[in-house]
Amino acid sequence: MNVVCRAKEFLVKVNRTHSRLIMDKEIAVDEITVQMADERFLEYVETILTTIEIAAKVRGTGIARRSPEYIEQKMKEGKAIIALAGEEFAGFCYIETWGNKKFVANSGLIVVDKYRGNGLAKRIKRKAFELSRQRYPDAKIFGLTTGLAVMKINSELGYKPVTFSELTDDEAFWKGCQSCVNYDILQRTSRKHCLCTGMLFDPKAEK
Repeated sequence: MNVVCRAKEFLVKVNRTHSRLIMDKEIAVDEITVQMADERFLEYVETILTTIEIAAKVRGTGIARRSPEYIEQKMKEGKAIIALAGEEFAGFCYIETWGNKKFVANSGLIVVDKYRGNGLAKRIKRKAFELSRQRYPDAKIFGLTTGLAVMKINSELGYKPVTFSELTDDEAFWKGCQSCVNYDILQRTSRKHCLCTGMLFDPKAEK
């Protein structure tokens, strides 16, 4: 067998393996359930926090750290979205109100590496958005992000890029940024600028 034939045979094997891996991943993603989290999912809290922490280190950007008690509270209040592949954790997001419920933030969006690239983040984000609209129909929905993928998802949902001055002035919300590695930038600019982009959905503008 000459070199050309062996090379062709090798490429065929590689393509078959690649196609099989893609197919397996698509099947796994199709089987993922995205639903509101409650007390039944408290066992995943530590996994959620560990996944968020690892993602923050890999990105080298800020993700506000939350305590186990905080995430547990979100679940108990029905303010969290969880994605599971069978019983395996795949993704998470939660919502929180600020400024006397005039604003709602969709925060803590995370997807496990092996499930990225197949639209799962969009499914989780959309579910959190629907939950926010259902529970707080008159509230403005906002978020801070450094990720282009999240910005794209937000835009599809109707969010618009805004200055920080258009977001909540609730001190409790901004206090949550203290655990971010970029918090000093926020302080130096008197909370006007940071590496994050502020995005806002205004239900009045939609109407």
